[in-house]
This record gives sequence, structure tokens and C-alpha cells, in this order.
Amino acid sequence: MAATTHAASMSFLLSHPQSRSATPSHHLQVHPAARRVRCCATDAAAPAVTTKHRRAADENIREEAARHPAPKQGLSAWYEPFPPAPNGDPNERYSLDEIVYRSSSGGLLDVRHDMEALARFSGAYWRDLFDSRVGRTTWPYGSGVWSKKEFVLPEIEPDHIVSLFEGNSNLFWAERLGCDHLGGMNDLWVKHCGISHTGSFKDLGMTVLVSQVNRLRRAPLSRPIAGVGCASTGDTSAALSAYCAAAGIPAIVFLPANRISLEQLIQPIANGATVLSLDTDFDGCMRLIREVTAELPIYLANSLNSLRLEGQKTAAIEILQQFDWEVPDWVIVPGGNLGNIYAFYKGFEMCRVLGLVDRVPRLVCAQAANANPLYGYYKSGWTEFQPQVARPTFASAIQIGDPVSVDRAVVALKATNGIVEEATEEELMNAMSLADRTGMFACPHTGVALAALFKLRDQRIIGSNDRTVVVSTAHGLKFSQSKIDYHDSQIEDMACKYSNPPVSVKADFGAVMDVLKKRLKAIFGFPHTTS
Repeated sequence: MAATTHAASMSFLLSHPQSRSATPSHHLQVHPAARRVRCCATDAAAPAVTTKHRRAADENIREEAARHPAPKQGLSAWYEPFPPAPNGDPNERYSLDEIVYRSSSGGLLDVRHDMEALARFSGAYWRDLFDSRVGRTTWPYGSGVWSKKEFVLPEIEPDHIVSLFEGNSNLFWAERLGCDHLGGMNDLWVKHCGISHTGSFKDLGMTVLVSQVNRLRRAPLSRPIAGVGCASTGDTSAALSAYCAAAGIPAIVFLPANRISLEQLIQPIANGATVLSLDTDFDGCMRLIREVTAELPIYLANSLNSLRLEGQKTAAIEILQQFDWEVPDWVIVPGGNLGNIYAFYKGFEMCRVLGLVDRVPRLVCAQAANANPLYGYYKSGWTEFQPQVARPTFASAIQIGDPVSVDRAVVALKATNGIVEEATEEELMNAMSLADRTGMFACPHTGVALAALFKLRDQRIIGSNDRTVVVSTAHGLKFSQSKIDYHDSQIEDMACKYSNPPVSVKADFGAVMDVLKKRLKAIFGFPHTTS
């Protein structure tokens, strides 16, 4: 089922630059002729074809990139209020080089791009350019994020970029899960964003944020930033600490005590971050880090900072690339602080507006039932949002009761005729474990998204022939204890339907044969043996 309703343009999401005296407009206006520009004939910035030789042995890839600077394309980006305040200054905007997280009215900010400048190049130009960079080591374009640099931070110098060659993650064909367990879905895919440097999709946004901090700390800007800080349910802290370590920037992490996995906790510790374990939940950590960053020269790295969403949106563009620029029908995203669902919308819609594709997919935001404020908001018909104290969930990274980006998520879902679904603890753990039995090794958050898919298939909302992408946000190895507890049937009030514990057997041929015959008989009816 294709998306049938979305905003006619990016509206307040994407806009083109206006002078202070201009009549304000929040609708993208691209002259039709701009869409017909072909890169080979009229794009002045299109590089000439040259024969490339291997760089000198004493030169690194940064130095090589400096010798071959990209042509200046006149592209720019800035912050604007999100959404525009009804009675606010319609021309309020801030440079990305300013350290600012909120608008003058206290609302969110969003990164806006000069769409007029981007639209000077055709959709075909951008598709060809992005495709030409995939899998290369040319700095910084080998990264899945920075291969789309012009759509992310167009003005940053390559030498300021801090990249661990993130992105370019696997789009996994979930053939067995779809065909055997979801009514013959033969076009089901899982976008494994967790196959990244620190094991989660947070790398995509953190490379952008830390790169901008690196730019701000260096001459000629030399802003007084002593470090970068975040509140985290685990994955954000891992990404922040790794990228800060790579850049030589101090990282400060606020974590809720005893609420994240050991695999997540060890990452910032190993990367040298200052880790504060606080006796509160994520929302309490978030309140504290905002107070601290208001008093100390510590740059805030949470998704309140919209720079991160610019990196995360590239996962949507990457999905389009992997389908050879064909648009899937559905994309299902786990939702906690709710920045990621908006980032996916932003990536898809930016490509639509600029002519890379002709439509956007329908979006589904999947929440754990123990932390589901957006689900309640959706069920109320978007009439009343009620923050909550999130209850413990195996999907700990989305255990958030008062999400920062709720308004962003609503925009994304309304624009794509989207849906919000929830999953109980048993539903998400069963979905995760069933997926594992078909060749995946999913995290509980992916289990939330998969459980939402099962429900939407049962309701016949998603069809068997719909091309559907489930976003996997983290690597299953980060949550091994939850898997151990499930397969050991040690979870209270949970049947653990797909548990598969190891069988203790004596080191004796007869004993081994007895176990295997019993197992094979259960599977096939009768074992075929030579004895």
C-alpha cells in the first residue's frame, strides 16, 4: 500500500532562504525548470572524469582530500524554530555555528536546507552522485552519512569531519520470517542500522554532531566547548564516547543506574568518557543534563539537538539507494524519544521534494506498551498528549515516558498517513526470538517493531505483497542478558514460547543418540538412522 497523503511540500520542515524583508513562506517553492537540470550537460559543479592515481605513501586520506577539494556549490543550512511559533518572528533563524538548542519561544529547532540551491541539480544528479560514493575510502564519502554530505552539513570542511565510516548497513531480506510466519510476505526487509561502529543507529547522528563540535572548537571559530554531554539509555552514550574519543574531545555521560545492559555500560567506560550513574530514569537524566549544559561549557548531544537527526535521516536515503531508488510501501521504526521516526520522514521527504523519488512510504512508529505515550496520543486522535513515567521494558533504549521529539513524530506520522502501534513485553520478546530463529539476531527494540508488523498483518492493514522495511536500531549482542533470560525461561509471567535452552548430556555416544533421536522425532516424526 503506497502512501496516499502527505504534505504538498516540506512546509515548515524544509524551506528556502528568505531575506529579512521578504514575505515569510513556509512552503518549498522550486521552479519547475530546476527539476529538469541534467548533471551531464548543465551542472557547473559536476566533476570532470579524470584518471585517479594512488596517493603517495606518506599521505593520508584527509591530506588527499585536501588536495582535491570538492567544488563549491553554494549550499547552506541553518536552524529554524520547529514548528514556527504562531506569534513568533517568522524570520527567526540561527547559524549552525551558534550554540543554541531552543527557539526564542522555548520550542524545538530544526535544521533547514537551502532547497532552492539544492534544486539547481536534478534528482538524477543527486542519485548518481550518492551512488558513486558507496563503499569508497575517499574521505569522507566512504561513510554512509557523509556520502550524502550535501544533504547533511553542506558547509563543513572535510578536515573537520569525525567519521568512523558509519552507515552503509545491511538491508536484510527476511525471507523465512515473511514467508513462513507472516502470511507469505516475500518482500520483507530489515534495515540493520545496528551493524555500525558502536552497534546502534546512534552513530549516524553522532558523527554529524561531533563533527560540528570539532569545527566549533577549531580555529578560526575556537568556541569554548570543554566537552560534549548526553543523557542516555545506553546507545547514545556509546556513540558519543566513541566519536569524542576519535576526535580527542572529552565526553560526559549521564546514565540511569541499573537500567542499561552491561554491554552498553562498558562502551563509554572503555572509550574514556566520564560516566555518571544516577539514581533516576532517563527522563531524570535528561532534566539534569539540560541544567548542567546551561551552566557549563558542555555541548548537549541529545536528540533535542537537531544536528543528530541530519545524520539519522541518511538511513532513509540509504534504503532508497538499496532498492535502486524505488520507494517501499511501509517503514516501521521503534520509537522512544521519537527523533528517529521524524528523521526517517525527513530523509524520504527531502528526496521526494528534490526529485530523487516520486513519493514517500507510510511510516509506523512502534512503542513498547510499558513506555507508550505516543501510542496513547495517537489513539486519542491526536487530541491530548499525556507524558508518563515509563515502566521497565526489555526494550530499554526506548523506555522514555516524556519524549523530547513528540511534536516532530506527529508531523512525520500525519504527513505519511502513518500509524502508531504498541507491543507488550511478551509480544516483543516472542517476535525477537522468532526472528532469531529465521537467521537474525535482533535486539528487543527490533522485537517491538516486528511485533507491530505482526499486528498490522493480522489486521490486514499491511498486505502480503507490500514492500515493508523494519528498522533494527541496535545489535542483538548489546542485549544478550535478555536473550539468556528468555531462553532459560527465567522471565516472570512469560511463557517464553520460542525458548531454546541447551541440553545437558553425558559425554556418552548412547546418551547423545537418545537426545538426538528424540529431537529429530519431534521435528520430523521419525529419525532416519543407519542403526
